[in-house]
Amino acid sequence: MKVKCWQSLMVIMATVLMLPTVSAAALPAKDSQGQQLPTLAPLVKTVTPAVVNISTYAKTTVQNPLLSDPFFRHFFNMPPSQPRQQRKTQSAGSGVIINAEEGTVITNYHVIKGADEVRVTLEDGRTIKAEVVGSDPDVDIAVLDINANNLKALPLADSDKLAVGDFVIAVGNPFGLGQTVTTGVVSALGRSGLGIEGYENFIQTDASINPGNSGGALVNLRGELVGVNTAILAPSGGNVGIGFAIPTNMAKASVQQILDHGEVKRGQIGVYIQDLTADLAEAFNLDEQQRGVLINDVQPDSTAEKAGLRDGDIIIAVEGKSVGNAAQLRNEIGLRRIGDEVKVTILRDKKVKDLNIKIGGEKLTGASKVHKIFEGAILQNSQSEDGVLVRDIQAGSAAAYTGLRPGDRIIAANRHSVKNLRDLQQALSKRSNKVLLRIIRGNAALFLVIQ
Repeated sequence: MKVKCWQSLMVIMATVLMLPTVSAAALPAKDSQGQQLPTLAPLVKTVTPAVVNISTYAKTTVQNPLLSDPFFRHFFNMPPSQPRQQRKTQSAGSGVIINAEEGTVITNYHVIKGADEVRVTLEDGRTIKAEVVGSDPDVDIAVLDINANNLKALPLADSDKLAVGDFVIAVGNPFGLGQTVTTGVVSALGRSGLGIEGYENFIQTDASINPGNSGGALVNLRGELVGVNTAILAPSGGNVGIGFAIPTNMAKASVQQILDHGEVKRGQIGVYIQDLTADLAEAFNLDEQQRGVLINDVQPDSTAEKAGLRDGDIIIAVEGKSVGNAAQLRNEIGLRRIGDEVKVTILRDKKVKDLNIKIGGEKLTGASKVHKIFEGAILQNSQSEDGVLVRDIQAGSAAAYTGLRPGDRIIAANRHSVKNLRDLQQALSKRSNKVLLRIIRGNAALFLVIQ
């Protein structure tokens, strides 16, 4: 029985591979015995001219540590200061041409980060100096411009149509070897929480991705770009078959803003969110299998508040697309343009409701709106206890001179208890010249006067 099943499976696989409608990649080729075999060669020949090698150059200042020691210089009767030497460093990566007429190339931000000069090498051997148009570090995308003729671009696929099990090929410049092609399948979709980028929605693939492949192409069997290779999971230091690519739909949102404005402005609606766990679903009298994102706080004067969102609402879809966790919702909102309007589907009191919400440009902290002394601070409601947490403080900002530190938890302001951002804003609304805060720092409580 096992032998028959195996034979049937082989017949099905052979039939699928020989179907002419799958793509040009499945066109048969003859081996030395004249037998017809499937090959990826026609697809690779079409794709590789659009994938480029990227070399970056940066100047770094170096000096012998002994020459930095004043005692050493004095002992050997050397001048007080020594000229520093400039060293030129070089690194390699990959990129993809997405517009042949304009010479637009996309790559990973980390490939060109800190580079003083970027050069692009085409498949035909031409090397061209590239201009960095702009970048989006949160998504790890950068856009380059090259001035060259006879370029070949890859068409962009709708990455939302990808399915686990789809065949893909990865093209790039691993270890600086030059163009290399590897094959595999889509192993998983929507990977997030990896701590690689600020916005994560990775395609996972077992097509080999190695250092130098970053910024290269992940292509489907129609020769379309489905993702930009960006990272690997390598606990042993080498490729173990777990690579990640940024979906084209995610990259496209950043690229368009960079081309239009030279930068990316991240959209927000002004809510604090968390995953809807089974315990929370039970607490809200919902099915334990219910998926969604729980709103635990709506900021005052935010677009979410103006649209009618409330604390305790559960967002289950954006523009008809289901969202199962906070990372997915963050991507759906954050990657849209400021000013766009989106339809958000929520659960409220077990009833489904649609709300139209405008994407705003305000930060989730709303710190400057709370009070001018907090300008430059990132504030958020404490998740585990009452109070407002100081998550971070921008160097040189107004908040940097208040005495507050990242990690402080504000529990009172002007002798009024503070449980959340709303309380903090209300407590500070009447006094502006002097503010009295009570905070928890580590295991100690202390008062802080800010003028």
